[in-house]
Amino acid sequence: MADQDPNGKLWGGRFTESTDAFVEAFTASVDFDRRLYRYDIDGSIAHASMLAKIGVLSETERDAIVDGLQRIRGEIEAGDFEWSVAREDVHMNIEARLTALIGDAGKKLHTGRSRNDQVATDMRLYLRDEIDASVAELERLQRGLVDLAEREADTIMPGFTHLQVAMPVTFGHHLLAWFEMLERDRQRLKDCRRRMNVMPLGAAALAGTTYPIDRAYTAELLGFEAPAENSLDAVSDRDFAIEFTAAAALLMTHLSRCSEELILWTSAQFDFIDLPDRFCTGSSIMPQKKNPDVPELVRGKTGRVNGHLIGLLTLMKGQPLAYNKDNQEDKEPLFDTVDTLKGCLRVFADMVPAIEPKRDNMRRAARAGFSTATDLADYLVRKGVPFRDAHEIVGKAVRLGIDSGRDLAELELAALQALSPVIGEDVFEVLTLEGSVAARDHLGGTAPSQVRAAAQRARARLEI
Repeated sequence: MADQDPNGKLWGGRFTESTDAFVEAFTASVDFDRRLYRYDIDGSIAHASMLAKIGVLSETERDAIVDGLQRIRGEIEAGDFEWSVAREDVHMNIEARLTALIGDAGKKLHTGRSRNDQVATDMRLYLRDEIDASVAELERLQRGLVDLAEREADTIMPGFTHLQVAMPVTFGHHLLAWFEMLERDRQRLKDCRRRMNVMPLGAAALAGTTYPIDRAYTAELLGFEAPAENSLDAVSDRDFAIEFTAAAALLMTHLSRCSEELILWTSAQFDFIDLPDRFCTGSSIMPQKKNPDVPELVRGKTGRVNGHLIGLLTLMKGQPLAYNKDNQEDKEPLFDTVDTLKGCLRVFADMVPAIEPKRDNMRRAARAGFSTATDLADYLVRKGVPFRDAHEIVGKAVRLGIDSGRDLAELELAALQALSPVIGEDVFEVLTLEGSVAARDHLGGTAPSQVRAAAQRARARLEI
């Protein structure tokens, strides 16, 4: 009863020979698109409800379809559903099983739609949920960063440019820089979700349908903002998949940058932080090793997601309107991007609150690199010395410190005054690490008071 021709294809009426066995397997997508089953069922239930509303289905037929689809959902979730490559994809597998369960009413479900608008709808429903799940994990990570930043608002570490010690900053300030990167990612994901939340269903194969369908009603049932405006675009558009993957690639790039810093900071050369053992592994030959495998793997997976973005862009670049079989190749990169992103966000959200800073080591490193040199230059400028002259004076002071093995704050006042007579006793207030960070007491600065205020604002932004 489920099949329309002897070869078992629901579309087989115009064909006179069976599909080649290899071609059948080569063109099938059911092995990977079956993960869309719940969205396919939700879309079909909404479609059946709409068909009943406009009189194409009787209420009895609608109820039989809904009950059958709910039974199929249960079979799939229990692992009792028999997937068939011969039926090509998730849609035809479910439809064939529905017809087997309820008879001719199942054959009426596809009235007024095509697999083209069906799969486009399924994918948007799927990705909508996955974006929500990714945003939830991202927000958990951001909250962990804010909590750690607030705790470490007074912890001094070196700030770097060119990976050379530049100025002292607080560890909390550095962590909030990560927060800002991730906040842009969060907004991009939310914006992507908003733009994606239009419904293709009702576009049918490419031109719409002759039935008096109520697309607004179906969209309301499925939680879409509105139906797609143009049927040709509705079935062929994959911008939403590309846009999500682009946002994911940028988010992964940010996680990779954070990973690189974590890897550096756990090295013996930096020794700024410790990661708990549960986020690390050892060596099969070197018993002393504790490897930061989690951030290393996140850094590596970034290339994977970047590759998926290029793949999707390349997939779409030469396609004419409307639907083409090429579009079957959109699912595996999208699915893997979703899985990779969620996994990386989850492990980062678990790991970040467990970071253990080594405060003394951070402070020692900040002192070792003459990180308050710019503060000395600013001090001279405030005393009336032109900045370029101040720059040269400080350079000579640094040279003196290098030659004598001392930090600027350890140089004698007389030695500093020999470089510039405007230098007084008050210079040592700006040459301390605490004085340096406290002096940058403005919005966006690294002063501990500003870090705490920024942490409070960050928490408030997460509620929006």
